[in-house]
Amino acid sequence: MKKEKIILILFFILVIFLGAFYYVKKENNTEQINQLKSVEIREYKGENLSSITDFRENSIKGPQHINKETYNLKINGLIEKEKNLSYDDIVNNYESYEKVVTLDCVEGWSAKILWEGFLVKDLLNELKIRPEANTVIFRAYDGYSTSFPIDYLTNNNIIIAYKMNGVPLPPERGFPFQLIAESKWGYKWIKWITEIELSNDSNYKGYWESRGYSDTGNLDESFLN
Repeated sequence: MKKEKIILILFFILVIFLGAFYYVKKENNTEQINQLKSVEIREYKGENLSSITDFRENSIKGPQHINKETYNLKINGLIEKEKNLSYDDIVNNYESYEKVVTLDCVEGWSAKILWEGFLVKDLLNELKIRPEANTVIFRAYDGYSTSFPIDYLTNNNIIIAYKMNGVPLPPERGFPFQLIAESKWGYKWIKWITEIELSNDSNYKGYWESRGYSDTGNLDESFLN
């Protein structure tokens, strides 16, 4: 009887030892998992896509490098209360949408990209916007700016993108956020967005608009006034 108890105790000790060994091994394997670099997709639902390298560099001050950890999107103007959002606030809390949209540049080139981001109207719907507001002004890290009627942004499911072709926006393409201004010339597709202002200034002129470009930027019209 005593011998059976000893065998039983040894059996339980062995089970505990093997369990502990398995747990430690599993934890070590988890720590050793390496994150692989995201791979750009070049086809989506049968559509061939341009590459993220097909864009030409034409920003006013060159590519901007923004720290994701310290990034802050300021939302102000004709709203009841100003709002500040971090990168994670936006990416984690707003529903994500995908859309294939072609950017057409006034320089004569274009790029068809699968964009992923959130709807501008989802952000605006959270704000208590004053009745006199009719315009949204976007400002960028490099001092660039442009504007749109509120109705354009809300009626056309316009998105602010944080991914293109399945990978995060690189710095030269506007990280952390670029406006996908479909049906507009490329100069309306503001990159490196840091501020969104609700305004009643429907005649606001952004960087290129103040230099003779069309305020609307519609693709079916000349980009020059």
